[in-house]
Amino acid sequence: MFDVSIALPGQPGSLARFGEILGAAGVSLEGGGVFTVDGVGYAHFLVEDGEAARVALENAGIGIATVRPVLIRRLKQEIPGQLGAIAGALADAGVNIETQYSDHANRLILVVDDMAAAERVTADWVSA
Repeated sequence: MFDVSIALPGQPGSLARFGEILGAAGVSLEGGGVFTVDGVGYAHFLVEDGEAARVALENAGIGIATVRPVLIRRLKQEIPGQLGAIAGALADAGVNIETQYSDHANRLILVVDDMAAAERVTADWVSA
């Protein structure tokens, strides 16, 4: 799975266009969100085919999309403090979390700067 990220204009219809472009390309969104800072919407969505998403968005002229692999983990919801525990394990390993959201299956989606180290130190949270 991949995180596709792109900056969207902070105006009505931007997210609709984004979704329509990906839908027309047969790319399903499995989780994610948009966060607006200073009038720019920063979209991060989980997709199975990152390259198809990138090509569709760029061919439509919506902007330059970045595609990165993601770390998928499942927090132990019955135990309070799980986000802090997994984020702490990553921090202790020197791994920076660049993006965090959840998918439609309630799994934690992380874009990190060191995937190998992140996979190693988060083995206790491997998704089923």
